[in-house]
Amino acid sequence: MKKIIFAFSLLCSFTIANAQSSKPNVIFIYVDDLGYGDLSCYGATKIKTPNLDQLAAQGIRFTNGHSTSATCTPSRYALMTGQYPWRKSGTGVLPGDAALIIPTDRTTLPKVFKKAGYQTGIVGKWHLGLGDAVEKAWNGEIKPGPNETGFDYSFIFPATADRVPTVFIRNHNVVALDPEDPIAVSYKEKIGNEPTGKENPELLKLKSTPNHGHANTIVNGIGRIGFMTGGKLARWTDEELPMTFLKEAKDFIKENKTKPFFLCYNLTEPHVPRMPSTIFRGTSGLGLRGDAILQLDWAVGEIMNQLKASGIDKNTIVIFSSDNGPVLDDGYLDGAVTQLNGHTPWGPLRGGKYSALEAGTRVPFIISWPGKVKPAVSNALVCQIDFIASFAKLLNLQVPANDATDSENQLDALFGKTKNGRSVLVQQGISQLTIVKNGWKYIAPHGGPANTGPKLTNIETGNLPEPQLYDLNNDIGESKNLASKYPAKVKELAALLQSIKAKK
Repeated sequence: MKKIIFAFSLLCSFTIANAQSSKPNVIFIYVDDLGYGDLSCYGATKIKTPNLDQLAAQGIRFTNGHSTSATCTPSRYALMTGQYPWRKSGTGVLPGDAALIIPTDRTTLPKVFKKAGYQTGIVGKWHLGLGDAVEKAWNGEIKPGPNETGFDYSFIFPATADRVPTVFIRNHNVVALDPEDPIAVSYKEKIGNEPTGKENPELLKLKSTPNHGHANTIVNGIGRIGFMTGGKLARWTDEELPMTFLKEAKDFIKENKTKPFFLCYNLTEPHVPRMPSTIFRGTSGLGLRGDAILQLDWAVGEIMNQLKASGIDKNTIVIFSSDNGPVLDDGYLDGAVTQLNGHTPWGPLRGGKYSALEAGTRVPFIISWPGKVKPAVSNALVCQIDFIASFAKLLNLQVPANDATDSENQLDALFGKTKNGRSVLVQQGISQLTIVKNGWKYIAPHGGPANTGPKLTNIETGNLPEPQLYDLNNDIGESKNLASKYPAKVKELAALLQSIKAKK
């Protein structure tokens, strides 16, 4: 009997794999605010991330992989559209009630896969706006949104976990909404009579730090950015967020295992507010931020286990990366600073989230495709903006000439067939653009503060009144400004940046 069951199991696995063999599944695991030095496979010694270490060991670990931007909304915009976000106004960090900023009539990453016959899904953080306007009917159908930009299925929250509304949205509707308790949201003024972090700090279970804006409506004992009333039954519990998104992602895999699929699994960790599930509390020794990273690593392992259980692990490309670099104090007293204990989230780099320096956009970047991608460490310059052009090439599709104009086909670099990636990349900090060409990085003079300051995030911005030039091939820590030594190189890169900015 056991032999029959085993044979049947093998037959099922073979049938599923054979049905999908011509088109690999693709899962993009996109995390939030994870630094270059936050994983043990990238050199961290104070924290262990065994599941991501395993993913890196069986695939390619990129040491020069980037988001386009040092904050979340613009990075996600570039990923979805293949366009530098600074080319379009309104692509800064969005409030929770923002209108959709992704064009519905242009090529997007999920639309590339849909055109190739894939089922497409997104689970987790969105933060790209919903609806046609700020004022929207949260109690009815909310669209356009992810579904109109190319996803067959979406299970998201609108913005970030520290912004209202704190609800899940499945496709076009708030999950578990009570019609007798309608939702209202405002980022302009207080609405309703619910307690706020500013007025009722005694109700907070996670204290907020001043100057970050987390002093508005309290949800689950945590002060948020923005004001919200209603939707009591629909509001999430922060400690359950990761488990909810993980279940949705696993269910999507199970439901689509017999056909090719593309899944964006957008985790919220280690973005604030950091409220890991109870089983991870206190396990890292690095405060709640470290605990959230361990939870993130565990979730990656669960996804890999689900692929194996579904018999499709050998025919699935798994990509792991972060939307921007790390930040410690981003608005809550959660031990990220006081319990750092020698951990360096930025690794050998300078800067972090919000910064024009390398730690702003150089992030963990791993690609695994068992049997197809040979294990390696690559220093090729690769960027998330190139996924549209690269996967269009993999799937033998043409991207219309006026779409995804900043996306380059880097398929050979992404799959380890060459160590040469992009020659030029424009990087976006919170206040300025920088350019890298063949390892030379230019930062234009900028009059802004050199550091965000201890009252905010205490991160080097990269702003200086004089030009900066760094040889990243030999100095990824940007320790030696070579601008005065190589004025011709400064002039060349400044002119190149201007020409790229002028490009339509």
